[in-house]
Amino acid sequence: MFFKKKSQHIVSNTQQQILSTLTTIVGHRNITINPDKMGLFCNGFRYGSGKAIAVVQPNTLLEQWQILKACVKANVIIIMQAANTGLTGGSTPDGNNYDRDIVIISTMKMKKIFLLNNAEQVICLPGSTLNDLEKKLKPYHREPHSVIGSSCIGASVLGGICNNSGGALVQRGPAYTEMALYAQYTHDGHLELINHLEIELGNTPEEILTNLDNNQFDSHNVKKTEKHCSDHHYKEQVCQVDSPTPARYNADPSHLHEASGCAGKLAVFAVRLDTFPQEKETQVFYIGTNNPDDLTQIRYDLLSQHIIPVSGEYIHKKAYDIAAIYGKDTFLFINYFGTDYIPLFFKIKSRFDYLTKKFSFLPLHFSDKLMQFASTLFPQHLPARMNDYAKRYEHHLLLKVGKDDIETVKKYLGNLFQTHKEGSFFECIADEGKKAFLHRFAVAGAAVRYRAIHHKTVENILALDIALRRNDKEWTEILPLGIEKKCMHKLYYGHFFCHVFHQDYVIYKGHDIFALEEEMLEILDQRGAEYPAEHNVGHLYQAKESLKKFYQELDPCNIFNPGIGKTSKLKNWEN
Repeated sequence: MFFKKKSQHIVSNTQQQILSTLTTIVGHRNITINPDKMGLFCNGFRYGSGKAIAVVQPNTLLEQWQILKACVKANVIIIMQAANTGLTGGSTPDGNNYDRDIVIISTMKMKKIFLLNNAEQVICLPGSTLNDLEKKLKPYHREPHSVIGSSCIGASVLGGICNNSGGALVQRGPAYTEMALYAQYTHDGHLELINHLEIELGNTPEEILTNLDNNQFDSHNVKKTEKHCSDHHYKEQVCQVDSPTPARYNADPSHLHEASGCAGKLAVFAVRLDTFPQEKETQVFYIGTNNPDDLTQIRYDLLSQHIIPVSGEYIHKKAYDIAAIYGKDTFLFINYFGTDYIPLFFKIKSRFDYLTKKFSFLPLHFSDKLMQFASTLFPQHLPARMNDYAKRYEHHLLLKVGKDDIETVKKYLGNLFQTHKEGSFFECIADEGKKAFLHRFAVAGAAVRYRAIHHKTVENILALDIALRRNDKEWTEILPLGIEKKCMHKLYYGHFFCHVFHQDYVIYKGHDIFALEEEMLEILDQRGAEYPAEHNVGHLYQAKESLKKFYQELDPCNIFNPGIGKTSKLKNWEN
């Protein structure tokens, strides 16, 4: 029996039949059935793991369609997976308590990007990454929805759309489109291909998918449409600073539309998206203060006048200090090599970690310890003025503005800090501005590195991703003493003008993370916050009733990514 010999594990006759069919579709090299080789696909980037009977990697859109048909016929669960860089485990199995076998469809071999109408829009296939898109748009002086951030670790474009991912660019809002090509399994048991790209590609699924894959359409004369390929309302929304609701969050009903926010409840083949002009000239202002009200006033004053910065990133002193040590290697790598090699670096690290876990004589988190040691061999990497502010101020704001706003913002900050003596600012030279935002990016992974190095004293990281109300002036957090004493470190950082914050709590050994999370979420509920803000529910957060209803409408039989948002894992949404 081929599959028994190859994988050296027992499979049933039913499993052998679907595995044989899938192998016929993609070939032996593009299917993995050995559990020992599935780790990179069955384990989440930060969270989540479970078993699957196969990982299939189609080379073409037509193969993806054929795989879907085979899986539906065999009554197996389908998990669509792109780069698997999510932080809440939303693209992997979650445990092994499913009622059917699981097949993971990894889409990363389908990387094509088609430029439309002189790169004003794009069509992206499932494996295309933000990094690829950024490079493809650069000659046209245009940008995708997100630039530095998730793009650096190889995040896929479709993953961003399916999760309504946010980003650091204030003017762009969450990733969103109303134009996609996707497959849906209907109430009456039919797999349907739905083309809402508004591009004529043929009549049958086979024609549509083959023509798109082979670029068999006139990409220079694609008709404009009234449908939106980005969040065109966000600039107005973020400026409503007196509104009692958040500016953006994952479960916002206004951003749940077919592929947008579907969280894998559809099988998406392509999305059509807007691109954005590059800012020709920008200026970064570095702001420090010991009074958080200073930052509140800056946000209110600028947004209420519709002065929308390119980005406005907040870093608390503790997050700054931790990242200066435990994010140093990430900073150095990007600073010297750029972002092009980051996806490859993370891929190599993941493989290395997976292999070294098999050798008991090696220390836990071996790669992290190697990289942390290597980083100590390099001299101080952060600019002197930034480090001086880190010693003097508790709260830091990185404010990048476009050419038209530079002089206005400079004058405003000068006047503000003449009377607000607890803070100050300076204009970054180009190198300082670049390094300030690189350091902000390094903050995002610093807690994970800290946990790896200090795993003997750290229980885990409790990572919350929250959106505060736009009119909430009490944005700093004071925890009850019972929770405070369980926290070794609290790292606060985020997208300040959107009022979206990432809060990473490094918890002392011996405490129940999940019980602690429930306490934290109760506090956030009392504050009127929404969560998650931009990483989606995955398998960490409970989907709210409106979001659950959206999932059920997309996937009435619950065959795609069941269990997402702690919903039912059973067929037909049974309890």
